Amino acid sequence: MIRARFLERDGGLCGFRIQGHADLAEAGRDILCAAVSSAAILTANTLTERFGARAVVRQADGYVYIWVVREDRERCRAVLAALRDHLTGLEEAYPTHLQVETTEV
Repeated sequence: MIRARFLERDGGLCGFRIQGHADLAEAGRDILCAAVSSAAILTANTLTERFGARAVVRQADGYVYIWVVREDRERCRAVLAALRDHLTGLEEAYPTHLQVETTEV
């Protein structure tokens, strides 16, 4: 299962952690893993490369983490919310393979 946890502080999103595998198909053919991975990397790249936001970004097999620094959070919240909305839609389609939650940190 893929678990996506969005991190919220002071009433707004400030990052996310996505980990796991959907196990719908073999590696390289899993459409849910591809969709989630692509959306997460697009979000990370948009925040850091296009917005110039300072953030901690970590990536490994089956794992993406991003934490936006305090000074840059306000302008990044809409992009983080868009990712959460996108993954929530995927969760509705694949409820036994994807879990999305938001946690106050």
